[in-house]
Amino acid sequence: MYTEDTLSEKTILITGGGSGLGLAMAKGFAATGASIAICGRTEKKLHKACSEIKQEREGCVAKYYVTDVRDHDAVKGMIDSIVSDFGSLEGLVNNAAGNFLSASEDLTPGGFKAVVDIVLHGSFNCTHAFGNYLIKQKKEGSILNIVTTYAENTGSAFVLPSACSKAGVLAMTKSLAYEWAEYGIRVNAIAPGPFPTKGAWTRLVPDKMVDKFYLKKIPLKRYGEHRELANLAVFLMSDLAPYITGESVTIDGGERLKAGQFNFINELMSRKKLKAIFAKMKSGR
Repeated sequence: MYTEDTLSEKTILITGGGSGLGLAMAKGFAATGASIAICGRTEKKLHKACSEIKQEREGCVAKYYVTDVRDHDAVKGMIDSIVSDFGSLEGLVNNAAGNFLSASEDLTPGGFKAVVDIVLHGSFNCTHAFGNYLIKQKKEGSILNIVTTYAENTGSAFVLPSACSKAGVLAMTKSLAYEWAEYGIRVNAIAPGPFPTKGAWTRLVPDKMVDKFYLKKIPLKRYGEHRELANLAVFLMSDLAPYITGESVTIDGGERLKAGQFNFINELMSRKKLKAIFAKMKSGR
């Protein structure tokens, strides 16, 4: 449904764009005409990702920026560098995240803070810096936040820091969509269900039994493919959706219809065994 110029004349920044769903979206944007900026904390990963992104379209411009989204000053400096390198910046995807399974009573303050700092504070830092750039330049633009299916109504057991953080990002999405509409800035969200990625899946799916049970609770009986999420992201970031703002679009194969994304884990085994598995995952053994 898209052409090579669907996102032409747009530069889009994707946080956490060096791998997983962030990289998939970056490739989708590149294939449809956008110039791409990605950021993260690991230069080797970002360098490799840029090479892959450039393969999506001949002549595609893609650059990476080693940046910690938890640092507002660093984020502001990155936005300034992107504008200097590309000439302008029209879109932002807040994709950088962190998550892990834990019984909530076993969470440490540091573990809770680590996720909140990346997901909620990081999304605010990037949104604040990018939004101020657009407002000062009197430019219209689009922000897309990657949240979760459990952010709005249900929450989820065993991922308390993520549930709290993503709910905050969703509230920010709706708040700013109204407040910044007068500047021509659209703010939307995507709530993905299970889209396996190498990094997240090892932290969120402890073993094959859980994986098998997880798959059964999805009405479409399969996991999402990265290109499917990328296609939705292209639509929401493009001029095909100029009247959509303040919306969170769920893409999960119907999984949300069984509330609480990780609640099912409690049905598999005793809490004692669950906590032993979580401890093993945390230690890396």
